[in-house]
Amino acid sequence: MKPVRVRFAPSPTGPLHIGGVRTALFNYLFAKKNKGTFYLRVEDTDQNRFVPGAETYILEALEWLGIAPDETVGKNEKFGPYRQSERKEMYAQYALKLIETGHAYYAFDSNESLETLRKTEEEQGKTFIYNWHNRSSLDTSLPLSKEETKKRIDSGEPYVIRFKNLENTVISFTDLIRGDLHVDSKVLDDKVLFKSDGMPTYHLANVVDDHLMETSHVIRGEEWLPSLPLHVQLYKAFGWEQPEFAHLPLLLKPIGNGKLSKRDGDKMGFPVFPLEWNDPFTNETSSGYREKGFFPEAVCNFLALLGWNDGTEQEIFTLEELVDKFDLSRIHKAGAKFDPEKNKWFNHIYLQNRSLNDLVDSFKKELDQKGIPAEGKPLSTIVSLIKERAHFVSEFWQLADYFFIAPKTYDEKGLKNWQEESAAHFETVINAIQEIAIFDADSIEKEIKSVLTTHEIALGKMMPLLRVALVGSLQGPNLFAIMACLGKDETINRMKTLLFHQKK
Repeated sequence: MKPVRVRFAPSPTGPLHIGGVRTALFNYLFAKKNKGTFYLRVEDTDQNRFVPGAETYILEALEWLGIAPDETVGKNEKFGPYRQSERKEMYAQYALKLIETGHAYYAFDSNESLETLRKTEEEQGKTFIYNWHNRSSLDTSLPLSKEETKKRIDSGEPYVIRFKNLENTVISFTDLIRGDLHVDSKVLDDKVLFKSDGMPTYHLANVVDDHLMETSHVIRGEEWLPSLPLHVQLYKAFGWEQPEFAHLPLLLKPIGNGKLSKRDGDKMGFPVFPLEWNDPFTNETSSGYREKGFFPEAVCNFLALLGWNDGTEQEIFTLEELVDKFDLSRIHKAGAKFDPEKNKWFNHIYLQNRSLNDLVDSFKKELDQKGIPAEGKPLSTIVSLIKERAHFVSEFWQLADYFFIAPKTYDEKGLKNWQEESAAHFETVINAIQEIAIFDADSIEKEIKSVLTTHEIALGKMMPLLRVALVGSLQGPNLFAIMACLGKDETINRMKTLLFHQKK
């Protein structure tokens, strides 16, 4: 068995879609599982769609996710160059080889003439297909002698090179996910392999590069499945051993049918790109997972389970566990629906498992950015109290602001239990708090519950009022833990402030 070499081959036409991230991830997992190589090739043959900064973005995204390629532009270029635009000189020879062996031909049709043919077919309720049933009657080299063809080319007449599909043949091939497949050649176009601008199309460059770079398996999105009959024929035409193919199921919209798009993310408020992207042409900014506060490990874990599982109920996997368990045979054929809430749930779980020191450091940075002094505050305790309610570190401030800033307003629902005797009860609790020697949560709870029992003050009515005094609302973790974090003086001050507020 030849060494496993798999690739992720994006086009630098914009930011990396989350579906592309999953494709890269599955290639990475397969390579590492089989002690192979994962490489990245930049397929930039379509210069009209090239977007500045996109290539750098793609590489940075894979680095952030922890699935950086073993080989790519500027890194271990064993089969370089790794940009197709820098390999363009070699493709012409392969296109000419197909001409010489009778597997391709020159086509001189203008865009205008082809458009006219398409419209004519449509008017008759048909679909125009450029292949064996009509190619000899079109403006091609097939009915011409070599001399006539050369004369037209030498005169500077524009042309493309098209693949010559087999006639009346059923093309059979195997996909590792979908099994044995069969396609009748009569429905296949004679695709353009080499364009008039001297650049190859995706089909030629992709097959040539996969061969020259010794790709063992092509793992790519389902949208490329219609191209597989052509690619299989190209390998046979060149006399090359073809790689094994696996076409991944689509990522589907959270609601409705169809492929997940940026519009779905904009509409429902979730990112579809790994990193924030600023479009150099429109200056429009699109949100990214990194900037939204997602952990890269959580993103990879979530994406791995969109279309694959290990056959168990386990959902939380480290990257190392995913590598160990990954198997192409466990990938589903059907599309996987993207669930934004499940996506957040994964991040919540990873946040809970994060080291407390990491979370505290992240929270400190956020407090610094807001200009909130944190000196003297028990940040470790505060983070421990609030983290279970958070999906992202960025939510910590919203969950913990009352630890740093006393409430200026009070939730009316929380004050519905305030009665005429509540002021006196508050004074009783304040006096009890002042006498607590060791001001920790256990001591506070014991003393307050004791004094409430002694004075026959209803616990169910007093506790919500105490919470509103300290927090401003009925939200937050254990009340006695909040008091311990605030300290005795601040706790008493906030209770007195509510007293004054209610007396006005």
